[in-house]
Amino acid sequence: MYSCKTRGTCSRSIQFDVVDGVVRDVCFEGGCNGNLKGIGKLVEGMPAQRVVELLEGTSCGPRSTSCPDQLAQALKLALENQKELAEK
Repeated sequence: MYSCKTRGTCSRSIQFDVVDGVVRDVCFEGGCNGNLKGIGKLVEGMPAQRVVELLEGTSCGPRSTSCPDQLAQALKLALENQKELAEK
């Protein structure tokens, strides 16, 4: 299970898992509760790389980031971490 503090968003953190390259159990702390629960349900079971492709770069109002973008950034780090561990 991964936990990541968000930056520049209303949500404070994101918890999720990536199992065999697939997103599982996304949970945001804070932020727009219903919308973020919906995002978690939509990405459940999707390939993590596809979620990154879909959500990366999403902005929120005048902000250059958003909760979906923060999820994409966290997933990228998780995938890089898993790749590094697999190479050892």
